[in-house]
Amino acid sequence: MPPVAFQHIGLTSRSEFVDKEGLLQKIVRICEEAGAEVQIDPLRCSIPELQTCKTFKELSDLDLIIVLGGDGTTLRTVRELKDPRIPLLTINRGTVGFLASLDVTEIESTLPPLLEGKGIIEDRQLLACRVMRDGKEVLQGIALNEIVVSQGAIARLIELSVNVNNEPLTVFRADGLIVASPTGSTAYSLSAGGPIVHPEIPAIVLTPINPHAFAQRPLLIPATKTVDITILPRESKFEHVQVSLTFDGQIHHALERGDHLKCAMHPARVRFLKRETDSFFSSLREKLGWGE
Repeated sequence: MPPVAFQHIGLTSRSEFVDKEGLLQKIVRICEEAGAEVQIDPLRCSIPELQTCKTFKELSDLDLIIVLGGDGTTLRTVRELKDPRIPLLTINRGTVGFLASLDVTEIESTLPPLLEGKGIIEDRQLLACRVMRDGKEVLQGIALNEIVVSQGAIARLIELSVNVNNEPLTVFRADGLIVASPTGSTAYSLSAGGPIVHPEIPAIVLTPINPHAFAQRPLLIPATKTVDITILPRESKFEHVQVSLTFDGQIHHALERGDHLKCAMHPARVRFLKRETDSFFSSLREKLGWGE
């Protein structure tokens, strides 16, 4: 048997789903048969059958992280990564699973060769965002898919002044603005009418959400640019309408009028373990039904 390429493997999963216990046991068995040590997520993978496995305190000091779940589970795992150099192997047990490398039906046949090193590593860009208020940074965050500024519960347009590398672009009067990575171009941005972007293209996608001006369309800009967004005040009885900042549809923050956001590509990248035969185009055919 060839030596395992990944000696220390972390295992995390979606919290609850049918056949979870059996799938977790299968993954651990295959990893151990390949000669790897498995450390499990104590919050989501602690089942009686795996009580002999070590648990990890944080996602660091590992050679590989196996993620069992849907895209939401993958996005959560990316956010919890302490070392972005650790590759992720994603196994779909959700719905679309656009970020998934494998389906659960492929675990027995495909996981062993991947653990032996018969795969490729694919890098994906990360977005970073800082929020400034009265000249001080009040929060920051990262996103694999998208950063979204949007109006809250009341259906009223908000006004967002946008500069790119300190050059004025426009003022969006819209329900909000999506700042997406190429990876996120097939997520919320796509639903809002944005373009599909190949993940190897270094770019940032700006997609307005229901803009009032018909001419304001989605825009692709170089990944080297910085996008500055200012939430403009409005003299209206609806001035109190809440404005929200969301990272990957999972982390939410309330914003204030006058807040200034600086969005750019993060210097780090997320790494995914894939089969050599995997391609972005095959994902489009499978996940979006283009092959039908």
